[in-house]
Amino acid sequence: MRRLVAGSSPYEAPIGFSRAVRVDDVVEVAGTAPVWPDGSCPEDAEVQADRAFELALDALRRAGGTPVDVVRTRMYLTDAAEWEAVGRAHGRRFASIKPAATMVVVAALLDPRWKVEVEVQAILRR
Repeated sequence: MRRLVAGSSPYEAPIGFSRAVRVDDVVEVAGTAPVWPDGSCPEDAEVQADRAFELALDALRRAGGTPVDVVRTRMYLTDAAEWEAVGRAHGRRFASIKPAATMVVVAALLDPRWKVEVEVQAILRR
């Protein structure tokens, strides 16, 4: 079984990707940026991380999963100094779940206002 979950990113159609893909009991959520419906983007990295995780976990839910199914997260930061702020956003969702997690500092993200982008991988419980 392969199920695609669309998001609201304007990049999905031109790039040709889905917000999430579920194959059997595995859900992969694509890199998710802090996108607001009105196109705004607050400066605060923690607020951005909260929004990115909100969108990623919404896609996971629409694919049939829950946060407790998450086995790996990846956080891409444009500034290593923001690790604690992004870590707090991660901890609010995963402190008791404790997935394997990686933070990577990158030169830039697609939109220069974005300070963080996240990915989520889940294996659904049977």
